Amino acid sequence: MYDYIKGINTYKNASSNCYTVTLETGGIGYCLEVLPRDLDSLTENNKEVKMFTVLIHKEDKMSLCGFLRREDRDMFTILTSVSGVGSKMAFALLNTYSVSDLVNFVIDEDYKAIMQAKGVGQKLAQKIIIELRGKLNSYKDHPDNASAAPDSEIKNASIEEAKMVLLSLGYEKHEIVTALNAAVKSLDITSKTEDILKKTLQILSV
Repeated sequence: MYDYIKGINTYKNASSNCYTVTLETGGIGYCLEVLPRDLDSLTENNKEVKMFTVLIHKEDKMSLCGFLRREDRDMFTILTSVSGVGSKMAFALLNTYSVSDLVNFVIDEDYKAIMQAKGVGQKLAQKIIIELRGKLNSYKDHPDNASAAPDSEIKNASIEEAKMVLLSLGYEKHEIVTALNAAVKSLDITSKTEDILKKTLQILSV
């Protein structure tokens, strides 16, 4: 419903289990649940802020979640699509790890690393890997994705794996191709998937 909200950072609030920021735009104050690390980075009141958003609609509650980085918002959406992962659990994972860390854990099937996030047990960590890796594989096997490959020399296995991860995060094919081509200019052609993802996500978040 809302892709992002750009408004004045009116005030922020932190409690034991909820972190919120109120952005005012058009005479309306939007209260957004945010990551603790995003809250910490918002040090000035009355400063314009752009936050990427997700509307959570439950039977007994509606809430708006906000993220300073688009890739965090997109990963939040993917994490909450996993059975058993709610918004609080997704926030815990994203506050513990970067997006590139999480996708690398899925690729490497490293459920023990995912378990380091607060409240994540072994069964849930394994389920996250199974369901998210299934999403990545579905992109990899889809014939329509062949046209998303970047041009020239950047067609090795790490590039292709990074591309599939970015597709699963919801980025458009043309965005991925452009960002990957820009990323590899500052990386060695033998760079690992995690290095390519980290650099590409930085470019996409600008």
